[in-house]
Amino acid sequence: MALEITSSVFAANSAIPAKHTCDGEDISPALSWTGVPAGAKSLVLIMDDPDAPPGTWVHWVLYDLPADVSRLPEGVPKIEKLDSGAAHGLCWGVNSFSRVGYYGPCPPPGSPHRYYFKLYALDAVLGLAPRATKPEVVKAMEGHVLAEGELIGTYQRGL
Repeated sequence: MALEITSSVFAANSAIPAKHTCDGEDISPALSWTGVPAGAKSLVLIMDDPDAPPGTWVHWVLYDLPADVSRLPEGVPKIEKLDSGAAHGLCWGVNSFSRVGYYGPCPPPGSPHRYYFKLYALDAVLGLAPRATKPEVVKAMEGHVLAEGELIGTYQRGL
């Protein structure tokens, strides 16, 4: 079963508005989804850039979102734990410092980069401590993924 993830500020495979990048306010875009299967206990959201020069660059990790949550508003706070109980993981910004929360597209000038917003429905709550890294979250998800979906946006900075 697939999850469908969408945004009210950009369509699939289209440009992410500058407001949601390092060239703007750098706040998370509004996201919503459908298709969470019965039996799901939590959701994980990972945003990364596979086109970054050093390799895949992680921009956002959010885990233990309650399974009955069907959207994230614009500008999710950059704090370790949200009111819903969800935890932000360790996120890598463009300067490779570890930071909690969303840090949007900020590619080097040149070709557009693709940004994958990947959503996973799990049959368990991971229960990881705040500031878990993407590899830690992915390892903890093994054997627990009921469904997944993705939304791809792009961003390009001038030369």
